[in-house]
Amino acid sequence: MADISKELVKDLREKSGAGMGDCLKALQETGGNMEKAMEVLRQRGIASADKRGARTAKEGLVYAYIHGGGKVGTMVEINCETDFVARTKEFEDLCKEVAMQVAAMAPRYLKREEVPAEIVAKEKEIYKIQMADQKKPANVVEKIIEGKLEKFYKDNCLMEQSYIKDDTKTIDIVVKEAIGKIGENIVVKRFTRFALGESI
Repeated sequence: MADISKELVKDLREKSGAGMGDCLKALQETGGNMEKAMEVLRQRGIASADKRGARTAKEGLVYAYIHGGGKVGTMVEINCETDFVARTKEFEDLCKEVAMQVAAMAPRYLKREEVPAEIVAKEKEIYKIQMADQKKPANVVEKIIEGKLEKFYKDNCLMEQSYIKDDTKTIDIVVKEAIGKIGENIVVKRFTRFALGESI
């Protein structure tokens, strides 16, 4: 087992927010590799988040964020299990990060299940037209269309978007990491975004 310095453990703790024991174990398992240890902690946070997913989240915050001197404004409702957690800095910070994401990336939907069937059908039709002049077998065209549709979801669904501060994570992962740290189920319920001069 690798000999891990206290400084390395402390550094990982500060970066991850995980407990000292968890950080030491992750570093020992990965031979002192900081990036791999962070990934181990992230996976464990997500695993514990999945267990908490069945618990009811009825408390939380409606958080408002204004950007660009009043040019863009967003509101998000994020739920947790207790009023105590809703009043913590960690929870408020998560709400702010999600609200900033909405301001920056202008998602149209919360998750892919909320995209209306007619929108999905319209997107597929557009992709088919784009592929019409390419002499490819039907099964290849279908795979390309599915790939384009996946990109549509990643661009337009908040929970699947790449996090603006770390594109190795999605917003779904950011929320699950927060669940792992905070220890309660957290649900992004809804959002809205206003930009000056844009029609609703």
